[in-house]
Amino acid sequence: MALKGRDLIGIAETGSGKTLAYLLPAFVHVAAQPRLAYRDGPIVLVLAPTRELAVQIQEEALKFGSHANIRSTCIYGGAPKGPQIRDLQRGVEIIIATPGRLIDMLGAQHMNLKRVTYLVLDEADRMLDMGFEPQIRKDCISDRQTLYWSATWPREVEALARHFLRDPYKVIIGSQDLKANQSINQVVEVMMDLEKYNRLIKLLKEEMDGSRILIFMETKKGCDQVTRQLRMDGWEALSIHGDKNQAERDWVLAEFKSGRSPYNDRY
Repeated sequence: MALKGRDLIGIAETGSGKTLAYLLPAFVHVAAQPRLAYRDGPIVLVLAPTRELAVQIQEEALKFGSHANIRSTCIYGGAPKGPQIRDLQRGVEIIIATPGRLIDMLGAQHMNLKRVTYLVLDEADRMLDMGFEPQIRKDCISDRQTLYWSATWPREVEALARHFLRDPYKVIIGSQDLKANQSINQVVEVMMDLEKYNRLIKLLKEEMDGSRILIFMETKKGCDQVTRQLRMDGWEALSIHGDKNQAERDWVLAEFKSGRSPYNDRY
């Protein structure tokens, strides 16, 4: 459907392999366009809500695009602007971007969107409040193909899609309703703030069997505080949040994925 040049709405669970569903048609689209001239902007723009997702998409774009001699780059906050600006100045057919850094680069005139004829919003349901909408409306040409990908389809995303898409195909894998993942057992406990840490420790002792555990916190400060306390109490803990630089975020994710025990190894 994407190869027909039509706008597309794809609703599928996170991790379902949708990245290539928009990247492979993007490569075909680029190959059909006139080559980039000096100072031309990208032909394909992929917007993602987080640095980690943007980098993940870029890895796939490099893996498959290199065989077609299609250049791509990833621009995101938390990393130095210099190398990203150099990529933009050399010219790339595909840009994968987070909204904040994209707006920075456009504002500083390091790039433009005048040649974007293929626009992808990945995890559109998570980007509603990220401020990219006016910039896309102003800078992207109206005669473009737009693809929306989302794990859910709330009314707010549907309203946004009506402004961006024209007569789109709509593909639903599973259900478009927001519902709990049936493979996850959810237990809700209501307690006072002062009780939470002791309850967390008790849960860790009950559940820790050598596997990996994710703990989500409401604030960055709380994230750092709980990480420090867990380390003091002998638990191997690392933290990740928006105030950490990209190198540290990448390292923490790699350690977590590998299942190593970096805290004990290093200290």
